[in-house]
Amino acid sequence: MGKGSNVQKAQAARERNQKKMGKTDEERKAAKAKADADGAAFCCKICKQTFMVNAKPPTLYLHVTSKHPAGTDPVMCFDSLKGFDPNDPKGLNKPAAPAGGP
Repeated sequence: MGKGSNVQKAQAARERNQKKMGKTDEERKAAKAKADADGAAFCCKICKQTFMVNAKPPTLYLHVTSKHPAGTDPVMCFDSLKGFDPNDPKGLNKPAAPAGGP
């Protein structure tokens, strides 16, 4: 018995070669644009230092306290720190939102 027709062999070879070629120029440009956007998701308004998209508020607050003079308002650096409590970084002690039922 044979191991498949020539059509199947040719198709398998095409698929193997396609994997070796890697990404197209379009895919590379899209990946670079996404990486650039993620890399500069948070930007300090004072010193222009950038932070990745996965930076948590405690990390941003640490930047404010260690890189800028004491008394600097964290919201001046990052809008996302509005309402951030450094004594409760995970927000566990935050009062529950009032239920707005009928």
